[in-house]
Parts: sequence; C-alpha cells; structure tokens
Amino acid sequence: MTTTNDPLVSTEWLAERLKDANVKLLDATFKLPGVLPLPKDDYLAAHIPGAVYFDVDAVSDHSNPLPHMFPSGEQFGRDVGALGVSNNDTVVIYDAGGWVAAPRAWWMFLSYGHRDVRILNGGLKKWRAEGRAVESGEVTAKPATIKANYDARRVRSIEQMIANVASHAEQVIDARAADRFEGRAVEPRPGIRSGHIPGALNLPYNNLFDAATGTMKPLDDLRKAFTGAGVDTAKPIVTSCGSGVSAAVLTLALYRLGVENTALYDGSWSEWGKADGPPIATGAA
Repeated sequence: MTTTNDPLVSTEWLAERLKDANVKLLDATFKLPGVLPLPKDDYLAAHIPGAVYFDVDAVSDHSNPLPHMFPSGEQFGRDVGALGVSNNDTVVIYDAGGWVAAPRAWWMFLSYGHRDVRILNGGLKKWRAEGRAVESGEVTAKPATIKANYDARRVRSIEQMIANVASHAEQVIDARAADRFEGRAVEPRPGIRSGHIPGALNLPYNNLFDAATGTMKPLDDLRKAFTGAGVDTAKPIVTSCGSGVSAAVLTLALYRLGVENTALYDGSWSEWGKADGPPIATGAA
C-alpha cells in the first residue's frame, strides 16, 4: 500500500492541510446506545479545528427500524452536501481514536461513489496527544452540492446473508468481541439473541489497532491477525459486527492489505440476532 492509495493519513499530513478549502474534515465519533456523554457532546467540547460533525445515526435510512442503515443515494448526497462536502473535495474523517465509526463513514463515502476520502490515523486521540490545537462549539458548514450514486455491491442484505450460509460463497468475519460472538455475553441491544451467524469467523476489531496510540497496526500485523482468525484473503469476504459500524474496521484493514472488493453486512447482528431472526450458532468459530 503506497501513500497515494492508503486510506490512512497522518496527523502531520492533516496539519499541513487544515487551511485548504478543498479538504473537508468530518468528526464521526460514535458510541453504543446509552453511553454518555453523547458523541455530539464530545464533539462540541473538543474537536479538530474546522471539523463538522458527521452523525452516523442521522445520515441513515430513517424508515428502517434497524440502527443507522445505509440511506438512499439521494439522501446521502443531501445530508453530506449540508455538511459542506462537494464532489471535488478531499474528505478526511476521524473519530475519538477508538476506531469505531470513522471507517464506517469512509466506507459509506466509497459506497456512494466518492473516492477521495481518507481517515486520520489515530484520530482525535493522537492529535491531542501531540499537543495539537482543538476548538469547541459547533462548526456550521457552507452547504455544497454532491451527487451520490449508491453501489449496492459494497453492502449485503439479510437475504443475501441467509443464502450465503448455504452456499459458503463468501467468508463472513464478525468484528465483535469473542464473548459476544460465542454467545457468552448479553447483547447491548435489548431483545437481541446471543451468538453468531453460522459459519462466521471472529476477529475482534480492537485487535487491529494500538489502544495506547490509537493508530492502526502495521500491515504485517494486520495480515497475521486475519490469518490467525482463519481468513483466506484471496477469497470473497463480508464483514459484520453488532450494527454495521465496527465491521468497517475490518473492511479498512483488508483494504489496506489490497483486498478492496469486500462487502459489509449493514444490518449485522442487530438484524440477524432478533428474536424472530434466522438460526444462530454459539461457541468458537
């Protein structure tokens, strides 16, 4: 992976471009339901200068009861245009440094046809650790126009996932912690069963970054993590998690390893794990 096609950019790279009018900075910090303070409040308290808040829950299909499902191309274009992003901009996304939602937002931009999108390696955590400036309050962007075309090949539906259990055409990698994957822990969302999609593999997303610095691990370490989880990166892959957010950390790591044509199961365990959902498996992969 070269510096020209690596989705990750450094804090130094961003610091040099903060004043560039064609670089649009988005704070995509996200937390599980019920975790306080709310991510928007964290943003208001401190963010990288000029960053606009990207709300994963807001930029979603509000007609779908599942959490933050992909919206139509028309809605994505409207919502992102309101954040000041046009088709001509370089989009740089970060989160608090725990690798939760920046990769999800990055994958959404790619899925709607915007190729010039990057992620700040280490996020706000590394930025602040280096003593770089932050600001508080809301940044109101000047609305822009962006045309978005949804590429459904980057996303999987439950119907496709059910068919895949029988066909084994695609490897499914679950990014949740092992105790959730194996069915030993209660799910954080009420009414959701514990376990995993039959045949899925498990690679907890936090194994792919350094918790101390917030940066993603080197490529050799990423490769070893996937191999250790039983993944064949030469074969088709779908990533999954609790609600389609942290799965994108796996998607990003694979992309950095040159595996760019993966898909993300948008509904993830919030959909599959419903009480009336498809059969589940428990125990280790």
